[in-house]
Amino acid sequence: MKLIATYLISLIFGVGIALSGMANPAKVLNFFDIAGSWDPSLIFVMGGALITTFIGYKLVFGRAAPLLEEKFSLPTSSAIDARLVGGSAVFGIGWGIAGFCPGGALPALGTGRWEVFAFTAALIAGIFLAKFIQSAATRRSASAT
Repeated sequence: MKLIATYLISLIFGVGIALSGMANPAKVLNFFDIAGSWDPSLIFVMGGALITTFIGYKLVFGRAAPLLEEKFSLPTSSAIDARLVGGSAVFGIGWGIAGFCPGGALPALGTGRWEVFAFTAALIAGIFLAKFIQSAATRRSASAT
């Protein structure tokens, strides 16, 4: 059941990304080009996502537990640290350079464009690099104590 739910939710998300034009990097890059061919439509997509998320969180967290799990798995830290800021900066810079975020790139794989595959390969490499760096830092800190 969880696999079917995951598939359906991913499908809805991918269709939403495709319909909103966020799978098109030119549309995203035009949003960031304030001095040039600025396209403000991303604001409406973000606003719609914010409203949907707000309502969804109110509905989900009004329950004692998720539908398909025994309990919620939520982050325990609310600290704004260098790791969070650095990761956010890398995400934003990558989004601004490529015009893709991971959510927009995966549905765009169906277009067969080489840029999408290059971005996805770089994304996967970045995930493995971040995990390697985090693991090395953890080992270094454990050996220092």
